[in-house]
Amino acid sequence: MMILIGRKIIVEFGRAHPHSRNPLSAWEKAIKQTDYKSFNELKRTFPSVDYVCHQYTIFDIGGNKYRLITEIDYTAKVVSVKRVWTHAEYSMKKNDDAMKRGKL
Repeated sequence: MMILIGRKIIVEFGRAHPHSRNPLSAWEKAIKQTDYKSFNELKRTFPSVDYVCHQYTIFDIGGNKYRLITEIDYTAKVVSVKRVWTHAEYSMKKNDDAMKRGKL
């Protein structure tokens, strides 16, 4: 099982975006029930997941409506949620720049 850090970020995003609650809940359940040892194993469960900027693992949530940005330590079995954004927020230059700088 993976340990999830930053659940509060998910809950707060769900309050602001009620349609995201069910897909985020499904993601959380899948993450907590599986022991991922590598990005390749994670990709079997989440085929659209991306690894960017040598730091962040990004999940497409809710049919590509939302982006869940995480950092994952496979050895420690820890998934740390950094941000949840709408697709539009994810596409903003300031957010892209922050990711590239590793400043989330």
